[in-house]
Amino acid sequence: MPSSRRSGKRPWGTPPPELDLSRATGGRTVEAGPDGEWVVQRVRGSDRPYRCPGCDQEVPAGTAHVVAWSAEGLFGADAALADRRHWHAACWAARGRRGPTRRR
Repeated sequence: MPSSRRSGKRPWGTPPPELDLSRATGGRTVEAGPDGEWVVQRVRGSDRPYRCPGCDQEVPAGTAHVVAWSAEGLFGADAALADRRHWHAACWAARGRRGPTRRR
């Protein structure tokens, strides 16, 4: 016996909802700057602290910040992702006004 409950699926003939690119890409964007192209993801917080390469200060656990890695990884995408860095959002925005960043 068929169910009398209506389907929760989109009705036939209606257009699909517009794709949310930010959600589809996990919130990642690619930013170009004088220091190359970077894959950038803004995160709400993390479960551990990190050292910001822009100011060499701690990004405390649970603090919203930016995670960035080179989009032009010399040794491939996996190596570039493994070399990602956690930045304060303000330090990431100001990186073009500073000298070369320190790598840890």
